[in-house]
Amino acid sequence: MGTPAIPSKAALVVSVVYRQSPVRDEALRLLAGAFGPGTLQDGVMAFDQTAYYSAEMGAPLSRVMWMAHALFGRNRLAGIKVKTNEIEKRLAKRTGERRVNLDPGLLTAENFILATTKNYTHRIYLKKGIFADLTLMYRKGEFTPLEWTYPDYAGAEIRNLLKTWRNTYIKVLRERKKA
Repeated sequence: MGTPAIPSKAALVVSVVYRQSPVRDEALRLLAGAFGPGTLQDGVMAFDQTAYYSAEMGAPLSRVMWMAHALFGRNRLAGIKVKTNEIEKRLAKRTGERRVNLDPGLLTAENFILATTKNYTHRIYLKKGIFADLTLMYRKGEFTPLEWTYPDYAGAEIRNLLKTWRNTYIKVLRERKKA
């Protein structure tokens, strides 16, 4: 019989998909207000692997990735997704159409897990209508996509960014153990 243990805290990473920079900047301000200061990736990515949000948000769309400096208990993922949904609604048009899409995920030494409101065969229900999606596994020094991984997360740009941020995360965990 195994002994239950609480796993190490995780790094919170949020994908911010947007069309206009002022909305992106406001979303980043609200993320920092909700989860504390964070690090923004260098540069901007084109969000061009899918047209899923174009009808609602327009085109072309861009993406930036943001990582909170604080670490979070893994059991908080559902509450984090609820909060990012609230931020999306706050920044939506009066008609209810979103102007920003926020996808939070937890980065650990082992994997990257996104939160979603959409159920599917490989997703695990958490609570409050939120599911966990195992998006990437860390194996042999790389983040490895799975058969259901979204194409943009399977691509080298996001996987390389997450690998860099994983290294930062591991350093933080080691420093905390020493303290």
